Formats: sequence, structure tokens, C-alpha cells
Amino acid sequence: MPVAKLKDFLDQNQVKYITIAHSRAFTAQEIAQSAHIPGNELAKAVMVRTDGRLAMAVLPASYQIDFDRLRQGAGASSVELASEKDFQDKFPGCELGAMPPFGNLYAMDVYVSQRLTEDRYIAFSAGSHTELIKLSYADYERLVRPIVIDF
Repeated sequence: MPVAKLKDFLDQNQVKYITIAHSRAFTAQEIAQSAHIPGNELAKAVMVRTDGRLAMAVLPASYQIDFDRLRQGAGASSVELASEKDFQDKFPGCELGAMPPFGNLYAMDVYVSQRLTEDRYIAFSAGSHTELIKLSYADYERLVRPIVIDF
């Protein structure tokens, strides 16, 4: 989802947000540092396969996925990291690895870390390696309706 399309979606749903430009960065920790955002408020989207189906796991930049806990919480037989080849064409207009955590717009399940629900605001990549969007977690939850799991 290109940045403009994401902003249009947020505007149509009357969501208040800010955009944050930052120097080109690729890892979640680099982005958090470049944008001066605490790592626990920067949400990263990690593509996974749950029972062979593409899904999105969203967690704080400073965290790693506990795949066993995610598998149990999702009620899946297996959960594994998806390869870039699995999703490179799923997010047209987005730079690889910079997709926003709106998997629901692409007909995929979205699992969000319980930890992110504790933050008033979250920020996330807006489709590029140079721009973030920050909005309230409540608005994110309302639009995405993620499955909350402590993973």
C-alpha cells in the first residue's frame, strides 16, 4: 500500500495521525533511533505463515517473536517465518520490508503483540524506508481488528 493510499484510508476513517520523515533505515531498531521513537512504540510487521497461510505478526521493534507462543495463540499447527519471495508481490507500491501493519486490507490475519496494546500511540513504516505514521493504538485496533496474543 503506497503511502498516499494508506493516508487516504486513514483520512476516510477519520483517524488523526502524524507522518514522520527519517533518514533511510532498514531495521526496526535503526528506524526507531533515526526517528527518535522508543523501540517499544515502533511496531514492526513480520510476515509469517500459519498452517501455510500468509499472516502478519505485529510487535514492538525491540522484541522478537516467540513462535511457539504465537502458534498456540493462533491455534495453528505450525507457524514459521515467511520468506521474502512469499510476500514480495503482496504489497504493491511498498518497499520490501516496509509494509504497514494493515494485513487485514490484504485478506490476511493480523496478530498483534499484547505489549503494543499497552501503548497509547504506535508508529510504523508507511510503505517506505524513510517515512513512518504515528497514530493511537485504539484507532489502529479499530481499523485492523487484530488478534491479540502475548508472543
